[in-house]
Amino acid sequence: MNDIFDLTNRVIVVTGATGSLAGSAADYLAARNARVVYLGRSQDKLDAAISRCRAKTPDAQCLGLVADVLDRPALERARDAVIQQWGRIDGLVNGAGGNMPGATISPEKSFADLDFESFQQVVDLNLHGTVLPSLVFTPAMMEGGSVVNFSSVSAPQAITRVVGYSAAKAGVENFTRWLAVDLGRRTGGKVRVNAVLPGFFIGEQNRRLLTQEDGSLTERGELVIRNTPLGRFGEADELHGAIHYLLASASRFVTGTILPVDGGFVAFSGV
Repeated sequence: MNDIFDLTNRVIVVTGATGSLAGSAADYLAARNARVVYLGRSQDKLDAAISRCRAKTPDAQCLGLVADVLDRPALERARDAVIQQWGRIDGLVNGAGGNMPGATISPEKSFADLDFESFQQVVDLNLHGTVLPSLVFTPAMMEGGSVVNFSSVSAPQAITRVVGYSAAKAGVENFTRWLAVDLGRRTGGKVRVNAVLPGFFIGEQNRRLLTQEDGSLTERGELVIRNTPLGRFGEADELHGAIHYLLASASRFVTGTILPVDGGFVAFSGV
């Protein structure tokens, strides 16, 4: 049974690896003996992430490379560096993403107040920032590999305010299914593409939206908890098992699926 979950020496690229969720996943994969490539835009943040990884797992095989997920030449240089270092790529976790205030409709405003430039930037980061790394890295995985994208609970259903993020993540879900079909057929089933769908996890971007300065819940935070059957926010390490499963041989007949890790949020109608 352990063999089908073994990630030893598998080369896995993680975008957004200086962030909270993707960074936590990268650390976990390194602790499972995978060879993990941390991709991020800031050298300082990458250095801190690699130091954190090695502090947790002294013998970890982790490599930090600077690359913006919207910069194709930088991604191609990173891919070449990985191939030179380890000879192949077995997995890609597209963890880069995020939101910004201009693409969010605050309670006192309407859709007519949307900052379209911010909307475009959020779509670029979340959707194009998933498509472009996939375009660059999957050709190096044709002998076998797994792609894991990041969706969101805002993709399959309408969640107020987050219009740009919702549209982008809905696009990520459709792209996940499309690429799963295309690569599955072209590679004879050797390359699989799936996504995890995180529920509400507290991070720096949404902390003020969901919690007060004293740690108590905002009105929106209370609404989220009421509509989450497990009655709480998620913890970063609660994504690890789902990502591990989708990267490992245990899921070798699984492709084109969106796996919720959301405490039941998308299953609940609110009634």
